[in-house]
Amino acid sequence: MTRRELSGQLSRLGVAAGQVLLVHSALRRVGDVTAATAAAALRDVLGEEGTLVVPTQTAGNSDTSREHLERIAGMSPGQVAAFRATMPPFDPLATPSTGMGRLAEHVRTTEGAVRSAHPQTSFAALGPMAAKLMDGHARDCHLGEHSPLARLYEANAWILLLGVGYTACTALHLAEYRLPDPPLRTYRCVVEEGWWEYQDVDLQDAHLTELGADLDKTDFSRKGDVGRAECRLLPLAPMVDFAVNWLAMK
Repeated sequence: MTRRELSGQLSRLGVAAGQVLLVHSALRRVGDVTAATAAAALRDVLGEEGTLVVPTQTAGNSDTSREHLERIAGMSPGQVAAFRATMPPFDPLATPSTGMGRLAEHVRTTEGAVRSAHPQTSFAALGPMAAKLMDGHARDCHLGEHSPLARLYEANAWILLLGVGYTACTALHLAEYRLPDPPLRTYRCVVEEGWWEYQDVDLQDAHLTELGADLDKTDFSRKGDVGRAECRLLPLAPMVDFAVNWLAMK
C-alpha cells in the first residue's frame, strides 16, 4: 500500500489538516504498509499545523501489571526477586513501548518527537502542539486530569482507531477519572530512584466492548476501511462525555 493511497483513504475517513490526532493502531490489519509509510501518510494529511499523538506505554515496567504477572508465572520467590532486581528503570528517552504497535514505536523514535514522563502510560507526539500536550504527565496519574488525555480533550483532538477496536482506546479511561469517587488501587513501577508505589484509579476494560458498540450508534462516530482494516474516527471530547454518562448509568 503506497503513502498516497493511504493518505487518500485517511482523508476520506475524515482525518484532516490541522487536527490533533491520537492514533491507536495495528498495521498488520491494514495490509502491506510499513510504519514509516503510515506515519508519513498521517503527517501528509494532518499537514504542518497538525499534531500526531500515539500511546507509548510500558506496562512491563511495573510489578503490578498483567504483563509482569504473566512473565513471572511459575517462578520461585527467589527467581522473582532476581528478575525484579534486573528490571531497568523507565527512561522516557530510551525505553521502548510494549504492545503499542510498530507505528507508535516509529513515532516515538522519530527526530523531534516529545514523550510524556509517566513510567507506565506515556504518550509521544510530533507536531506544533507536541510539547504542550505531553507536558505535566504526573507520575501518579495514568490517564486522568494530569495526563496528556486531559490536554487532548481541551485541544478538541480526534481519535483514530486504525485496525483496532475500542478496547485499545485509552481515552475512554479518562471517563473513569471523571466519575464521582472512582475506586483506587496500588501500583508499583521502577523509576530512576528505584521502586515507587502510588495510588491511582483502578482502570477497567471489561466494559469497553459494550461501550464501544453504543458509541458506534452515535452521530459523531465515523467508520470506514483503511487498507484491509475496519477503522473508526471520533472526536475525543464528545466521546469522553458520552462515556462518562454511560458509565454513570451502569
